[in-house]
Amino acid sequence: MFDTVLVANRGEIAVRVIRTLRALGIRAVAVHSDADADARHVREADSAVRIGPAAAAESYLSAERLLEAARRTGAQAVHPGYGFLAENAAFARACADAGLVFIGPPAEAIELMGDKIRAKETVRAAGVPVVPGSDGSGLTDAELAEAARKTGLPVLLKPSAGGGGKGMRLVREEAALREEIAAARREARGSFGDDTLLVERWIDQPRHIEIQVLADGHGQVVHLGERECSLQRRHQKIVEEAPSPLLDEATRAAMGEAAVNAARACGYRGAGTVEFIVPGDGSGSYFFMEMNTRLQVEHPVTELITGLDLVEWQVRVAAGERLPFGQRAVTLDGHAVEARICAETARRAGDRVDFLPSAGGVLLLREPQGDGIRTDSGLTEGTEVGTTYDPMLSKVIAWAPDRASALRKLRGALARTAVLGVDTNTAFLRGLLAEPEVVAGKLDTGLVDRVAPALVPERVPDEVYGAAALLRQRELTAREDGETGWVSPFAEPSGWRLGGERAWTVHHLRVPGHEPLAVRVRQAAGSEAAAEAGGATGTAGAVDAEVCVGDGPAVRARLAAGAPVRLEWDGVGHVFDHAPAATGRWLGSDGEAWQVADHDPVEAALRGAAGVHGADALSAPMPGTVTLVKAAVGDEVAAGQSLLVVEAMKMEHVIAAPHDGRVIELDVAPGATVAMDQLLAVVEPHTQPPADGEEAEKEVTRP
Repeated sequence: MFDTVLVANRGEIAVRVIRTLRALGIRAVAVHSDADADARHVREADSAVRIGPAAAAESYLSAERLLEAARRTGAQAVHPGYGFLAENAAFARACADAGLVFIGPPAEAIELMGDKIRAKETVRAAGVPVVPGSDGSGLTDAELAEAARKTGLPVLLKPSAGGGGKGMRLVREEAALREEIAAARREARGSFGDDTLLVERWIDQPRHIEIQVLADGHGQVVHLGERECSLQRRHQKIVEEAPSPLLDEATRAAMGEAAVNAARACGYRGAGTVEFIVPGDGSGSYFFMEMNTRLQVEHPVTELITGLDLVEWQVRVAAGERLPFGQRAVTLDGHAVEARICAETARRAGDRVDFLPSAGGVLLLREPQGDGIRTDSGLTEGTEVGTTYDPMLSKVIAWAPDRASALRKLRGALARTAVLGVDTNTAFLRGLLAEPEVVAGKLDTGLVDRVAPALVPERVPDEVYGAAALLRQRELTAREDGETGWVSPFAEPSGWRLGGERAWTVHHLRVPGHEPLAVRVRQAAGSEAAAEAGGATGTAGAVDAEVCVGDGPAVRARLAAGAPVRLEWDGVGHVFDHAPAATGRWLGSDGEAWQVADHDPVEAALRGAAGVHGADALSAPMPGTVTLVKAAVGDEVAAGQSLLVVEAMKMEHVIAAPHDGRVIELDVAPGATVAMDQLLAVVEPHTQPPADGEEAEKEVTRP
């Protein structure tokens, strides 16, 4: 067994690997970029090595720097986690050349299964059914288009060298083939350094089911059951469960045997996943998609139903140990469901929802634990979430004896999750898990897109604005300990007036993505004394008041002392986590979070130049980097035409013309870093043509 292992990754997977290494008594070495110098995985490791600047290519993707870190710390093996170099055959070979054990499969297996075209040919020869599509590699754009026509649209364009949904494009119309092929090549080249594509038949309402395999170096290969991964967005999984609610024992056994045959066909060793696409027609058929030659993000659900630590067996197999159990010894107990917490903002765009990367500092963190609940996380309070790396922050996993109980338990765990300071998808996931089709197990890879609009609220609840306004009221009312000097009662925010009704205090607040609102507060008599006393003693006092949100009616409200914030709103109690921010405050409840900023309408009016172009202006929907500019000032463009592409967290977002017109401003170039809401371009609409006879009449009446 190894004495020291270097973990060549970051975030939650690095923390998770370190946990197992510690349990095995193995010294864990972390690596970090400058951006991660104070990250959780660095704190939890036995030692850590700086490997470069924030850019992944100069740190986590630098094989040379990782190997030097291993040499300096005396590591005998390297665990790559997932992402970065986990499926890089050249890195696996470089480890071997440096005398290090790569905790993963042989480089030859990575290379073979990393090439989706060769992988399909290999498993087809082993008797595994594959998805119909193009044959051969190195196809030109024209050949790909022809293969798509022969296969029959709709088709899926897939990078041969990649995974994780990067570069995949669903094409339903022949007219879109050219642009989609170009976009898929560009993203594949940027993500994997290889723009080779293949074409696969699109299977309508498919289910994505994968089989976990485990192989030692002595000829033993077993499967550990399946995982249902059909709940996806942009081909990225967001909820996974084990076992699948679809499969019966016979189908499970058949797919498991096919996965074992695929693993044997490539000489696999370690933990790996064989992914299948299953038509939703109930035919019982299944097709091989690809093999992931690494640990999967969703491996915890398999661990919870089998009782096996997959990272431990990766390490043991890499150290030369035999698997001490065969297929008959593998049993599945209960049901497990996992939800991926990602840094992203949901924004409505007509009849669809866009999920855009978000960034910020973690001001408050509350992660669930307890009976049947597991949280794998790379977060701590103070963590800075940027757009350099993958947006996944953590995973919440629930186990129960049956599926219905596991779903309920996970929904409850998500309600107790709070990440304030950066937008996440926690509330969306909680709503998704309550969807009738999800509860019934009627899943397919398009389900999330269909239900997403109903899961993203159009408005912020009034009680959120009420809580934020009362918090601000309390901050203004409470005096600092030791403050001296007389303050005019007429200047107090309580609204005190001599012999008359108290005045309203107006708080202007704004939640990003929503219009600013005026919230009026009229504090009850004596309430200011409680708030002041609370401030003087270093605790948060209570505030009683009438509150009007926007044009709504006055509501009786009481903000109780203590933390978390307890609000009685029109007779109904609410509990909010709360964290002050530079420009306001963050509130969180039941997995939802809101950034409620103080808004100055006068300053906004003076600063209004940014909005002078109105609907003609195109701003950055997220912080990121401009990767492509397809227009220039003076160009005539059509509505919906792509003008530029912004990338963040490995995701491209196309900025398109809002209407027919002419580009009159375009202030960015490829490689430029942009902030959220930064003005990118302005498209001036074409003037409407005059009605018949209008211009002639103008000529007659012109002086």
